[in-house]
Amino acid sequence: MSERVAPAGAPPPKQPLEIQGPAGRIEALLEDPGGAPGRFGVVCHPHPQFGGTMHNKVVHILARALHELGIPTLRFNYRGVGSSAGGYDEGRGETDDAHAVIEWGRRHWPSAGLVLAGFSFGARVALRAAVPARAARLITVAPPVTRIEEPVPHPGCPWLIVQGDADELIDCRAVRDWAAGFQPPPDLKVLAGCDHFFHGRLLDLKESVQERLRAWG
Repeated sequence: MSERVAPAGAPPPKQPLEIQGPAGRIEALLEDPGGAPGRFGVVCHPHPQFGGTMHNKVVHILARALHELGIPTLRFNYRGVGSSAGGYDEGRGETDDAHAVIEWGRRHWPSAGLVLAGFSFGARVALRAAVPARAARLITVAPPVTRIEEPVPHPGCPWLIVQGDADELIDCRAVRDWAAGFQPPPDLKVLAGCDHFFHGRLLDLKESVQERLRAWG
């Protein structure tokens, strides 16, 4: 994939969208640095019952990491969040919402591969969606591995996990053990001294994602 590097400090404009989902309207944001992308990104936000929205700072920095590599992104609110229709559905309906957003992206960029990303609960949503959505790249940040009860197949594409070793909600050792159970195992980037919300470490997170995306090509 050829990179289209956006100018530093020049985020793309935010274009509000209304995408039709299985529960009704999905509130979304399109951010496109311009050009003809080889990839497009969809970023899934953390738990809606604990204040998670598409405006979460980790979700924002994941989108920004992609923009700086010339990759347009879609952020969206799950059902029942913001002005999205419906109500919380324990990850099932939220995964259906992600699929609706992905399909919108495929219609908008028909020749582009999917970079699917998510943070915390959003990492679980991304993991559930990755195989049926045929993701070309998968990025899961602080995946809640002790709360994933269903079997998770390997996504079959390059996959990065970013985890802080001082995460107060998700045990880094549990993430290491879980990741080691996959063949081939995902790339695992552990940020020393980093908590669950990446306080003071958002640039480290962004650089970790960009480094791996560049290496994958």
